Amino acid sequence: MDISSHRASNGKIEIHYLISNGQDTSVPLLICPGLSETAEEYVELMTYLSPRKCVVLSFRGRGQSDTPENGYDLQHHVSDIAAVVGDAQLNRFHLYGISRGVAYALGYMEKHSSGVMSVILQEYPAEHRAMPEGWAKDYINRYQVQFSRQRHIRPEAVRGIERESTQLRLSKGINKKLLVLRGKLEDSLLSDEDCRRYERLCTEASFALFEHSGHDLRHMEKELLYRTIGDFIL
Repeated sequence: MDISSHRASNGKIEIHYLISNGQDTSVPLLICPGLSETAEEYVELMTYLSPRKCVVLSFRGRGQSDTPENGYDLQHHVSDIAAVVGDAQLNRFHLYGISRGVAYALGYMEKHSSGVMSVILQEYPAEHRAMPEGWAKDYINRYQVQFSRQRHIRPEAVRGIERESTQLRLSKGINKKLLVLRGKLEDSLLSDEDCRRYERLCTEASFALFEHSGHDLRHMEKELLYRTIGDFIL
């Protein structure tokens, strides 16, 4: 499998992304990672889905993407997705959002749904959450080793997310085939009501339950997760 590294211009900042199997002609999968994740963390999934073309980005302030001083609300992350879609010339694709990346994916769908063929949403309700005062300090303290290595999200981005994020209920209907991935253990971020809301937003919604996982499906039931994704986008 070949993987190439790219940078998409989004105004004055550059967003890093990876493409696997760039010459493949099937409908690609565009991956929107979670809060602190980077593109590189999804190489294993891209390998599993090979030879399908996959594209995964590192949002601003993560991985090899630029870290602006400001610009960390929903619309800014949505613009990162749009920049990558344009730079990679993705005319049609499956869209996969993980954790907080669900909010960014749904925000993108509200404005740019025409090229999206289907949607996979993992472990997050249909909303963009504001972060409470003190969240950034606590988050940075808990993950200090990761920050010192600058492997994931940077402190400037964490502080920007707390400072700028607004609470927003994402209520536009999803007129696409939808798969919702949900852990069943206590630390899942999806409630029964959240799932019923997805059913109201999409007439083609289906659900995959992970009995031995909470929020972190990729580390608890990786093989089942990858197989479920692959089967859905066949």
